[in-house]
Amino acid sequence: MKRLILGVTAIFVLLAAPLRADVDIQEVTSPLGLKAWLVEDHTIPFMALRVGFKGGGSLDRDGKRGSISLMMAMLEEGTGDLDATQYAQAVDELAASFSFDASDDAVSISARMLSENRDQAIALLKGAIVAPNFDQDAIDRVKGQIFSMLQSDLKDPNVIARQAFDAAAFGDHPYGSSESGTPESVGALTRDDLFAAHRDTIARDRVFISAVGDITAEELGALMDALLSELPETGASMPEKVSVALTPGVTVVPFETPQSVALFGHRGINRHDPDFFAAFVASTILGGGGFHSRLMDEVRDKRGLTYGVYAYLATQDYTETVVGQLASANDRIADAIAVIKEQWTMIADKGVSQEELDLAKTYLTGAYPLRFDGNGPIANILVGMQMQGLPIDYINTRNDKVNDVTLAEINRVIKEVFLPDELHFTVVGQPEGL
Repeated sequence: MKRLILGVTAIFVLLAAPLRADVDIQEVTSPLGLKAWLVEDHTIPFMALRVGFKGGGSLDRDGKRGSISLMMAMLEEGTGDLDATQYAQAVDELAASFSFDASDDAVSISARMLSENRDQAIALLKGAIVAPNFDQDAIDRVKGQIFSMLQSDLKDPNVIARQAFDAAAFGDHPYGSSESGTPESVGALTRDDLFAAHRDTIARDRVFISAVGDITAEELGALMDALLSELPETGASMPEKVSVALTPGVTVVPFETPQSVALFGHRGINRHDPDFFAAFVASTILGGGGFHSRLMDEVRDKRGLTYGVYAYLATQDYTETVVGQLASANDRIADAIAVIKEQWTMIADKGVSQEELDLAKTYLTGAYPLRFDGNGPIANILVGMQMQGLPIDYINTRNDKVNDVTLAEINRVIKEVFLPDELHFTVVGQPEGL
């Protein structure tokens, strides 16, 4: 889960006039029909590239949980005549950098390269994407790294809470378990499973591309075809949508620790719902925006029950939730949960004030431009926009959508989206009074 933190820079933003995040985006179509979004910037001989494939860990085959996550971790482990060490050295010699990631809904590749080395860097990246070696020695080594992470997760109350909450919310759907798999499922994966995961996931019918920096539209079109034309046309079928199956109340997962972790939430709102922005601003007032939310004020500042608490709208490709988290001492977690329920009920019953709405708008519109702080972050944002089905002008209109939210609208939407009677709490620890 990601959380928007209000730091020193953002505090100064609150005191300043709202900034704009104007980004000039071109849509590029390659000779073979691949599409990308491009932001040209020729001031520095450098380019950031982002390639995303929809589906992600949710496309793991039955009994192969963690295969796509392991496959993505293996892409930098050699291609052609290059083993893992030789491949890493070749990338370093070009002053390039590649990263490969997997999540529930997507797998993604980020690349950064100098203009003078672009062709060589793309050739190396193509090898990793199109023809990875999946050498057994490298598989065994990366498996060992994943085992260590998974073993550590078994002792992390935050991870335990997330996994228990997801299992309760989504059951047998892929969202109900970690895309990283378990020690048992990962241990059973074979080299053939990785090739199958690659075929299922890395295909042209689900690819989204962005580039930011020193490259023209014509050059990007040729680059896309050179990089991706040898991939299969189609991959595995996408998963089905899933309803949130949480029941109201509290589930306790016993775990020996002096501090309990609680994950809480209920069903949410779709990213494309006309009321989404009103719900988004409301979630900032209730549980986002760092130290300026109701939950932080009531649970942390006034009562000292936690160091931090937050809540936000979680939108995934096949479901949506309102979700939050906090940690508190075992003898205080029950009080913290009671305050959260109270605040959830208060905002649902009474709504928010015009002052709260204005402060939230100032914060959200002021903080937004700070995300566009380099070619890499912009490229990542552009692919994320494409995957979410947002229009190409979204960056330049997003703050207008925030500012357009009225008091009457937000208070109507709050009653429909924030549902205190549906709140479910998953608590990991040794809580007293629950």
